[in-house]
Amino acid sequence: MICIVGNLPVLQVGRYQVTGYSTQWIRKAIEQAAVRAQQEEFAFTEDVYEGVIHYLEHKCSLRLLKIEDLYKRLAHMLSKIGYGSIANALIPIAPPITISLERAARDAGDGYELAFFKELQDELHLLKETGADDVYFSHVEECIHILKQTKIWDDSCKRLEAYIVDWLAKVGTRPQRQGYRIRANLKQLI
Repeated sequence: MICIVGNLPVLQVGRYQVTGYSTQWIRKAIEQAAVRAQQEEFAFTEDVYEGVIHYLEHKCSLRLLKIEDLYKRLAHMLSKIGYGSIANALIPIAPPITISLERAARDAGDGYELAFFKELQDELHLLKETGADDVYFSHVEECIHILKQTKIWDDSCKRLEAYIVDWLAKVGTRPQRQGYRIRANLKQLI
């Protein structure tokens, strides 16, 4: 096995590959499945979680693991220990994902703001379908330079940045500016 950060394989979430992730979202998925299965007092959450982490760190021979495959293994593990109802209630949750807005702007084309927002909306819906809740948008300024077709940051760039954040709010992502990036939550995505 190739040694990845923390000995965890790279996760494939949609078209994104996630590295260096924490694993708390796995525990959260197990806990939420237990609640949906009406087994709120499921005593083996920590044991199942630790088993998944042990598998990822020591037994998984894959360098790249699709998140769907991880959840299939988790469901199989739960079924095998007699908790098929929890396995059936599993809904995938993905680790936080970082998306480059610069890439979205380049895909849309220089100066094509409408295409950019359509591209971004499609991407957000695909990520939500794969279980992503938290998304971080990076390269915000680079994106705006591409869309505005300028190298100089001016008032029109500031307005477009504010408009992007406003648009993210309108589609239900509750955006927050965090330094050089924007954090968004997809739970309420329209």
